[in-house]
Amino acid sequence: MSTVLVTGGAGYIGSHACKRLAEAGHVPVTYDNLSTGWSDAVKFGPFEQGDLLDRPRLDEVFARHKPQAVMHFAALSDVGQSMRAPALYWRNNVVGSMTLLDAATAAGTPHFVFSSTCATYGEQDGVMLDETCVQQPINAYGGSKRAVEDMLRDYGRDGRLTHVTFRYFNVAGADPDRQVGEFHRPETHLIPLALDAVRGRRDALTIYGTDYATPDGTCIRDYVHVLDLVDAHLKGLEYLIAGGGSEVFNLGTGRGFSVREVIDAVSAVTETTVPAVEGARRPGDCTALVSGSRRAEQVLGWTPRRSTLPQMIADAWGWHQMPGYTA
Repeated sequence: MSTVLVTGGAGYIGSHACKRLAEAGHVPVTYDNLSTGWSDAVKFGPFEQGDLLDRPRLDEVFARHKPQAVMHFAALSDVGQSMRAPALYWRNNVVGSMTLLDAATAAGTPHFVFSSTCATYGEQDGVMLDETCVQQPINAYGGSKRAVEDMLRDYGRDGRLTHVTFRYFNVAGADPDRQVGEFHRPETHLIPLALDAVRGRRDALTIYGTDYATPDGTCIRDYVHVLDLVDAHLKGLEYLIAGGGSEVFNLGTGRGFSVREVIDAVSAVTETTVPAVEGARRPGDCTALVSGSRRAEQVLGWTPRRSTLPQMIADAWGWHQMPGYTA
C-alpha cells in the first residue's frame, strides 16, 4: 500500500482517480483548493485543502502524509477562458506546478504522474496524433501544459524524480456506481451540456462553429471514458513504482466524433431530441483532435474498455439523473 497525493482530487477526473486508487489498495490524499472541485467528491481518503501556489502548505502536507507519488490533476482547463485570460493559466498551471514539483523533490517523493492534454498538439489538419507529433499549442491552456511537460523533463534529469505524462483527449462518462461524476460550474463540456439541455436545465445547446473542414462542418474530437483514463493513471503509477523510466503517453480511442454526431448519440441514449442552436466558432478551438494510443497499450498494457460513445453517454446520463444533482 502506498500513499498518493492527488492534486485536484475533488474535481471530475481526480475524484474518479481517488476511487480507483483506493480500490487498488493505495491511500489517495486529496489536495484541492475547491475553486473548481467539490468537497462532496472527496470520499476515498484524507482531504487537505490548499492551493498549489502555497509552498508552506504543500510542505506541511508532504511532511504529514509522506506520499510515495503525486498524481497531478489540478489545473484550469477552459480553452476559451485561457484565450481571454492567459496570465491566469500561466500562473495557476505553470507556476503552481513548479511549486508542487519543488515541494515534491524537497520531500523526496520519487514518482510523478501528470495530467497533460492533446491541446499541446494544436491544429494539425486532422492528423492521427501520436507522441511523436510536434507540439504547437494554439491556446494558453495547451501552452501551459506543454511548459509543465518541459519542466518535468528538466526536473527529472538528476534522477531524483521519474514521471509519466498522459496527454489525453476529451474525457467523458461517469462512475457507473454513481458515487462520483462530472459536475462543473460553469459547465463547458459537450456531453453534460447536451444532457442538461435534454433535462431542460438550459434552453438549448450551442454548437460553436459549423464551418469547419469536416464532413458536417463541426469539430471532431476523440472521447475516452473517465474510468479508462484513471485506469491508465493507475497503470502509470505501478509502472513507475516497478522501476520504469519517465515516459509520455497519449490516451484516446483512435476514433473521432463530430459535435453533431455526439448530439445525435445523446438523443439516441436519452430518447429525447437535444435542443440545439448554431453559434460562432470559439477562439482556440482546433478542427479535429484524434489520438493514436498504441504506445500506452504496448508499454502499460492499457486498452480502453468502456470508451464507446453510447456507454460514455449512458454512464453520464445515469449520473445526471441522480437525486440532488444540480447544474
